[in-house]
Amino acid sequence: MISTRRRRTVRGAVAAIAATVALAATAGISFASTGADPVGADHARASASAEAERAAQRATNPGLRAAGEVVETPTFPMTAVHKRTSELYLYFADRAGGFDPQYDVGVTYEFAADAIDVDNDKDGYSDGTWNLRKDGRLYYTWSDDLDVYSKQVGKGWDIYTTVLSPGDLGGAKEADLIGLDKAGVLWGYLGYPDGTVTARTRIGGGWGQYAQLAGQADLTGDGKADIVAQDKSGVLWLYKGTGDYKSPFAARTRVGGGWNAYDRLLSVGDLDSDGRTDLVARKLNGDLYRYSGTGDASAVFKSPAVIGHGFQAYNLL
Repeated sequence: MISTRRRRTVRGAVAAIAATVALAATAGISFASTGADPVGADHARASASAEAERAAQRATNPGLRAAGEVVETPTFPMTAVHKRTSELYLYFADRAGGFDPQYDVGVTYEFAADAIDVDNDKDGYSDGTWNLRKDGRLYYTWSDDLDVYSKQVGKGWDIYTTVLSPGDLGGAKEADLIGLDKAGVLWGYLGYPDGTVTARTRIGGGWGQYAQLAGQADLTGDGKADIVAQDKSGVLWLYKGTGDYKSPFAARTRVGGGWNAYDRLLSVGDLDSDGRTDLVARKLNGDLYRYSGTGDASAVFKSPAVIGHGFQAYNLL
């Protein structure tokens, strides 16, 4: 749970990210200027995200990490790639339910299929990112103070139409991955602290009926990672986590209809600082909505709230 003091002060800290990142550039961080260097672009994204975390922690509690505060519901930046220019932008949560103004990372990201943040040390912020390339290669990028590192952890991931991390699916505390292949089979990969993953395990078939999958951490208040799935008729379904990586999801339950009004569903964790996972939904006209999580499996989300406009210009990763 995020402390009250942290809720009150973190918004101002994140609003100062642009200045902080600019200073970091003079301190030795190299920002790529073109998407021709995918690793450099990934490093630039990681550096911006790390600076956001450091700025927020300095403003709230400089000893937060040392004190060992555990935040079960993380908050990650939303990644936006401009459809025309491929320029990469990050949207950092304002902790009041929406996002601060866009941060221009200064790179293009045309090579990227997805950027999947994880919070393995449970401090509420990203400490690593799986970067999925359109050519199927999977990299893991992480930062250590002002240094950023990357390594390739796999290839052939272009067999999947969707890859995401709901968090820990069972076993170790580190975040895991799931991938939906083109035949409608869902697969699971357990993650290690260094970003490598196990061989895949078959979760089940029939998932091709879904147009979108989303989830980040616990939606139902039981401490297990859940996901939601929108079928092609527009009905949203909840899959509760079981805590067993061999069979990570229980039988589905219906959330509600009409979700085909949205062309993108994603979760970046807790947007409104209530300690619960929220959902972000975009309409075709670019309006962005927040569905705040309730922590109740019988009524998973509150009524939607508009949090932005003009997002049709982006591919939201």
